[in-house]
Amino acid sequence: MKIKHSLIVPCYNEEGNVEKFLEKTKDAMKNYTEDYEIIFVNDGSRDETPVKLRKLFNENKDIKIKVVNFSRNFGKEAAMYAGFTQAVGDYVTIIDADLQQDPGYAVQMGKILDENPDCDMVAAFQEKRKEGKFITACKTMFYKTINKVTEVDFIADASDFRTMRQSVVKTILALPEYHRFSKGIFSWVGYNTISIPYEVKERESGETKWNFGKLLKYALDGIIAYTDMPLKVPMYAGVLMGALSVLQFIIFFFVDVFTSASIELGYIASLILLVGAIVCVFMGIMGYYIGKIHTQVKERPIFIAKEILSYEKD
Repeated sequence: MKIKHSLIVPCYNEEGNVEKFLEKTKDAMKNYTEDYEIIFVNDGSRDETPVKLRKLFNENKDIKIKVVNFSRNFGKEAAMYAGFTQAVGDYVTIIDADLQQDPGYAVQMGKILDENPDCDMVAAFQEKRKEGKFITACKTMFYKTINKVTEVDFIADASDFRTMRQSVVKTILALPEYHRFSKGIFSWVGYNTISIPYEVKERESGETKWNFGKLLKYALDGIIAYTDMPLKVPMYAGVLMGALSVLQFIIFFFVDVFTSASIELGYIASLILLVGAIVCVFMGIMGYYIGKIHTQVKERPIFIAKEILSYEKD
C-alpha cells in the first residue's frame, strides 16, 4: 500500500489531547493528501490514553491509524524509534500529541520536500521561545556548548518536530545505540536539511512532561553521546594541578609568605579538599560513560510493544 506521509505521535498521559489531535490532523491533511497514516505510540501512559487510542482506532476506519502500546514507559526517544519501525510513508513526521506543534506545519514541511527534491529533511525550530528566561538561557548555553565540543552541528532551538524522507528513516533505524539522542542522530546522519521557524501553541490539555531536572539529564545524555571531551578533561586538570603543586612548593620553600603554621595548614587542607572534589567529579564522569557502555552491551531492546493495532491487519 502506497503511503505518502506518515505522522509519528509519541503519547504519554495525553488522554485529553489525542482526539483533538486526530481532528486537527484530518483538517490539515485533507487539502494536501489522502494517503497518510497516523502512528500513535503510547509510551506507558498511566491515564486513559491507551483506552482513547483504541477507541480512535476502532471508530475511525476511514483514517489509516496505527497504535503501538508499550509494556511500560520507555521514554520519548524509544517512542520515536518505535514509530520509525512502523512508518511506511515516503515522508515521515515526528510531532507531539499535545498540539503545541500544529499539524499544519507537517503539511508545510511535506510541501517543501515536494518542491525540493535535493532536500532530505525539514527541521522546525522555535523562532520565539515561551519558556522562562532561566530555561531559555540554559538551552542557549547547551547548544553553544555542544557545538563547541562535538564534530556534529546542532541547529540551535531545533526540536524533534521535523519531516524526513524514508531514506533518512532507514539510515536512522540502522543505528543500534540503546541510549538515543535523536537531535544528535538527525545531525550525525547528515543529509540535506532545511530549517523553518514555527510558533509553539499552548497545550490543549494536561501538563508538560519536562522540568529542569529532566532537561538537565537530557542535555548531559546528549553531550555524553556525542563527545568524549569530558574524559579528556582530567588530563588537562592533572597538568594544571601539577603546575599548582610546583607553585606551592616554591611558595613553601622559597618565599616567606605564611606568618603562622595554622594559616599554612588551613591552606593545605583546603587544597586537599579541592583536589579530592575534582577527583570525585572526574570519577563520576567516567562512571557515567561506563554505565552507558554497560547498558549498551546488554543489547536489550529499545522498547517492548505490548500491543500493536494496525489498519494493515484489518
